[in-house]
Amino acid sequence: MKSRSESLIRFKKFQVDEKRRQVVQIEMMVADFERMAAELDQQIEIEQQKTGISDIAHFAYSTFAKAAMARRDNLLASAHGMKDKLEAAQDELAEAVEDLKKVELLDQREHTREAAAEAKIEQAEYDEIGRLRHVRS
Repeated sequence: MKSRSESLIRFKKFQVDEKRRQVVQIEMMVADFERMAAELDQQIEIEQQKTGISDIAHFAYSTFAKAAMARRDNLLASAHGMKDKLEAAQDELAEAVEDLKKVELLDQREHTREAAAEAKIEQAEYDEIGRLRHVRS
C-alpha cells in the first residue's frame, strides 16, 4: 500500500508542478504582450510627435502609426484572451493542489493507523512478556 500511495503522491505533485509551469508560462506571455503593446504605444507617440499629427482621422496621419495601433490592439486583445486562459489555469492549479493535499492527508492517516496498530501489537507483546514473568515468579 505504501508504494501505491507514494506513487499517487508523486503523480499528484507532478500534476501540481505541471499546472504551476502552465500558469507561469501564461503569465509570461501576458506580460510579453503587454510589454510589446507599451513599446508600440511609445513608437506611436514618437511618430505623432515627429509628424505633428495626432488626429487619427486626419488625411495625412502616419500609416506607420496606424499599423502600429492595429498591432497594439491585436496584442492587447491577445493579452486579454490569455488572461482568461490564465484564470482557468490558476483554477486548475488550485484544484490540483487541493487533490494533492487530500491524497497526502489520506496517506498521513494511513500511516497513523499503521503506527497505532504496530504500537498495539508491541504493547500486547510487552504485556505477554510481563504476564509470563509474573506467572514464573
